[in-house]
Amino acid sequence: MNHRSLAFRLAAWYALLLSATFALVGFAMYFGVERYLQANLRDSLSRRAERAEQILRSTSLTPAADYLPAAIETQIAPEFSNRFLRISRWPDVVLYRSGWPADRSFDPAAIGAPVAWTTDFQARRVELPSGGPMLIGSIKVDTAGGVYLIELGGSLEQVEALRDRLLLLLGLLLPVLVVLAAGGGYLLVGRALRPVDIMSKTAEHISIQDLNARLPVPQTGDALQRLSESMNHMLGRLRDSVQTSQRFLADASHELRTPLTIVKCELEEIVSSPHGSPVVADRIGSVLEEVDQLKHLVEGLLVLSRLDTGEAQREMVSFDLAELVASTAEQMRLVAEDGAVALMFSDLQSAPVQGDRARLKQVVVNLLDNALKYTPRGGTVTLKTLRSGRRAVLQVRDTGVGIPAPALAHIFERFYRVDNARSRDSGGVGLGLSIVKAICSAHGAEIEVDSTLGVGSCFRVRFPAVTQAAVTPLEIDVVPATNTGDVDAHTSLEA
Repeated sequence: MNHRSLAFRLAAWYALLLSATFALVGFAMYFGVERYLQANLRDSLSRRAERAEQILRSTSLTPAADYLPAAIETQIAPEFSNRFLRISRWPDVVLYRSGWPADRSFDPAAIGAPVAWTTDFQARRVELPSGGPMLIGSIKVDTAGGVYLIELGGSLEQVEALRDRLLLLLGLLLPVLVVLAAGGGYLLVGRALRPVDIMSKTAEHISIQDLNARLPVPQTGDALQRLSESMNHMLGRLRDSVQTSQRFLADASHELRTPLTIVKCELEEIVSSPHGSPVVADRIGSVLEEVDQLKHLVEGLLVLSRLDTGEAQREMVSFDLAELVASTAEQMRLVAEDGAVALMFSDLQSAPVQGDRARLKQVVVNLLDNALKYTPRGGTVTLKTLRSGRRAVLQVRDTGVGIPAPALAHIFERFYRVDNARSRDSGGVGLGLSIVKAICSAHGAEIEVDSTLGVGSCFRVRFPAVTQAAVTPLEIDVVPATNTGDVDAHTSLEA
């Protein structure tokens, strides 16, 4: 799970807000229930105090009177209702005190003397040494027979027990609600952002070969729909711009080929003339090298423009990569022999691929030519084909000069050279690896390179799986490096 993703952050905020809401509601309920139950108990005590006051005012009391206890037991019944009742006459004469309540929740004798005589009904909390807390309410009553203090009380144990159960319930439910809120929020946010994910996956597959592809437009009527439509309009403008550039590049490259060929032929004819001066011939030779370099550049640009327009996908056939590599290596024997480089290609396993045979041959030629070009005399270049699962793999390994680590990330860029002077001297224009990369991309293949300075380089091309029976492996002997030299100039490769 990506903790920095938008979905996670939205879900976290959603869960945090819901958790805070649940916590506030829970604590409000906790304190509200406690205050509500205490207020109910207070009201109950106040009503019973009013009834006791009525009894006091309805009778003329004497110290020996027996009417008060009987009236209280009949009309109030404090023991039966689990209440405490005490009536005192000023200054400290107790006329009546209730006995043990029915539920035995407190000891009436343990409740101390009153602390104040007030006309208004006042309630106080009392902690009993032998029991739980109690709420005691008292009120002073002035009658013709004297001044009396009525005290009524009830246990708070049930109130606090209910409060504790509610707190326990909240403590158990709150984590569950937080987890459900986080999970539900993540699912809801993920569902809401699903169109964005679909758009990003679609945009990831849009390439220069498929500029007509468009992002899906969710019919939501909000900013997401407007974003999709705006992106599609932008893709349309980019397509028009790229197609214009591609047409210009292709047309310019095509038009330049003919005059360059004519110039080259004319110069070669002048050089071969027996009446020419050696100085002029030498200068014309230098011009021929520049013309040849320019011709390589134009042909490379023409190849790239055709690849950009999807030409490499026009003739897709199934064939054995090992057979293609073997025939190409045979053609390049003389080039390897001229450089005193051993060309090894005996370890070729049958590896079916699907694609444009001519374009994939360019891949093999360019990689092999590059390896031979930068492998010193006495070195070795090894070609290998194999199957990795259902995928075909081409490997070109050399014992050459290697590529610096900072350059590995740029070697497939157009016109990039690791060593400009060296590449120019060897006839390269910096488009070989770009052509290889473009052909691989058009075929859905992946190319990677490992290299160490002074040790050598290894290029690997991994082709997509082909549902086709494997061809019988070729039996090819190791042949010393030789090559016919029959390689197109525009397919030469340099990093």
